[in-house]
Amino acid sequence: MLPPQSRLSGHEVLNQPDPRGDADLWAADPALSAAVGALGGDARHLAARGRALGTAELRAAGREAMRVPPDLRLFDAGGRRLDEVAFHPAYHRLMSEGLSAGYAALPWTGAAGGHVSHAALVYLHSQVEPGTCCPMTMTYAAVPALAADPALAEVWRPKLISRRYDPAVAPLAGKEGATLGMAMTEKQGGSDVRANATRAEPADGAWRLTGHKWFCSAPMSDGFLTLAQAPGGLTCFLVPRWLESERNAIRLMRLKDKLGNRANASAEIEYDRALAYRLGEEGQGVRTIIEMVHHTRLDTAMAPAGLMRAALTEAHHWASHRTAFQRRLIDQPLMAAVLADLALDWEGATALGLRVAAAFDDPAPGARAFARLAVALAKYLSNKLCPLVAVEAMEVMGGMGYVEDTAMPWLYREAPLNGIWEGSGNVICLDILRTVAKEPAAVAAVDAELDAAKGADRRYDAALAAHRARWPGPPAEAEARWFAESLATLLTAATLIRLAPAAVADGYAATRLAREGGRTPGSTMGLDTRALLARLGPSTAGLG
Repeated sequence: MLPPQSRLSGHEVLNQPDPRGDADLWAADPALSAAVGALGGDARHLAARGRALGTAELRAAGREAMRVPPDLRLFDAGGRRLDEVAFHPAYHRLMSEGLSAGYAALPWTGAAGGHVSHAALVYLHSQVEPGTCCPMTMTYAAVPALAADPALAEVWRPKLISRRYDPAVAPLAGKEGATLGMAMTEKQGGSDVRANATRAEPADGAWRLTGHKWFCSAPMSDGFLTLAQAPGGLTCFLVPRWLESERNAIRLMRLKDKLGNRANASAEIEYDRALAYRLGEEGQGVRTIIEMVHHTRLDTAMAPAGLMRAALTEAHHWASHRTAFQRRLIDQPLMAAVLADLALDWEGATALGLRVAAAFDDPAPGARAFARLAVALAKYLSNKLCPLVAVEAMEVMGGMGYVEDTAMPWLYREAPLNGIWEGSGNVICLDILRTVAKEPAAVAAVDAELDAAKGADRRYDAALAAHRARWPGPPAEAEARWFAESLATLLTAATLIRLAPAAVADGYAATRLAREGGRTPGSTMGLDTRALLARLGPSTAGLG
């Protein structure tokens, strides 16, 4: 392919970094590869995926999927209802890439380290096009929830883990693979799903649902897990999208015009006596669907790490190939301090997310209890940091970072999403408080993890002692965010002490635990900027 022309009629294009071209998202990422190796993921498989996803061609497909939004098609030319969403071919390609790689299947097919490998795929795909992650994540997370009904699981599970992407409008029996979404929230309740008003009535050996859902994620999925009020109380149901001889009565009202996540459709829907199958016991809807939520939270803890990595990669590439005031940006101490400080947040989010994923894999007693609390802590902290990393990385690129020709605008728009999905900050913190108050096994498991890191860093030891002195028991509700941030930061530090090089663990302890510096990124002292920036990629020669 011929390069673009730099000598133009009125000037020559100078001091503009060349496009990144093909990149290897695995080989260029020591934080990912080292943690996956230490925690039992499938490094060979992920290396192949990192090479494929990093190509300029596939990254361009991701941009196309974002550029051309989904199209709502309610009726055909004759006025018959379709209730369909049409997507750009790039969307379908990315869905096929992810599902064929085992994004939804790996943890459920007996592969060692399946959840670690899955979490790494979430991280990698989030760097290319995160909208397609939503339907794939829900498909992955629905599998354990189906265990509440063996008969439904027997029908649906093989399709959900088939590694075949089949977007056809067809009943489940005629498809090579299927996806499963979620439709829970309603206008009047939001996160308070017990306020849901959708009705479920027994009919013909199944159920019929009537009501409105304010958010339905991925409305072209082959089915949805949903909550409705049955005679015995709030109950979980599986609603198939397509029936054997007709379309189920799921009416798409409109697509949400979202800030980001543009390749993925989110819709308001109405059930018009839609056919549904009960999943779990009547009146136990929250208990049934929480299994799905538990697993989607793992992905919402891991995706922001991928977004941070993508933003820092763009900023680092720019700073390494752009000069100002007769020096490369990357060679200027203040720029190096900013990028190195931001890199610590990415390192911490990556390590903690993968450590939590390993707990999902671990059959040992206490591992599930650890995951119950740790996944909420990881989700909270990583998502509070992600928007800050994105905006600071954008600022590194100056005005170019604010222009849609670069990746920074879509990364900026995407950065808040995972902090809202599956429980916004306050919801997560209140869930953490409930776990601390009611699940001593989870508290004990996290405490054991924290204690195992003692003795390696005096600043960590002092911060852990201060945390426990401040909160000898569950904190007051008004302190929930402070408590969650403190505990999540300590857990991140403990993970980095175990998994990361000394420069990373030491820098994190100095800036996040000992508070040696100011509040804004780069207002630090004593970081090993050379070592930290080397983990973002090459082109760091000359740093002082």
